[in-house]
Amino acid sequence: MTSGQLGVGADDVVPEDVEAQCVLCFENLRAILAEGGMTFKDVVRFSAYVTDRVHFPIYGAVRSRYVDGNAFASTLVIVSGFTRPEFKVEVEATAARVIE
Repeated sequence: MTSGQLGVGADDVVPEDVEAQCVLCFENLRAILAEGGMTFKDVVRFSAYVTDRVHFPIYGAVRSRYVDGNAFASTLVIVSGFTRPEFKVEVEATAARVIE
């Protein structure tokens, strides 16, 4: 399981744009999964949090760029905010791989 990933770059810059924040979340998740020798194909659950209902379709569209199909559980929760007011989205993933 990854910790929640926020839309912030390595330079600590948080884009204003929700789509750009979502992309950063998924790029961060991709890097974490790779460290464990996994990919998005190993994800069995996503939990996402957004600060406004209008962000849901944007989040869904970005997630679809990174993950094929619906072979995973997914939850999206609308929250009032995060630790820094500029954050609009947070995503965490649970991944598992069968070792033979």
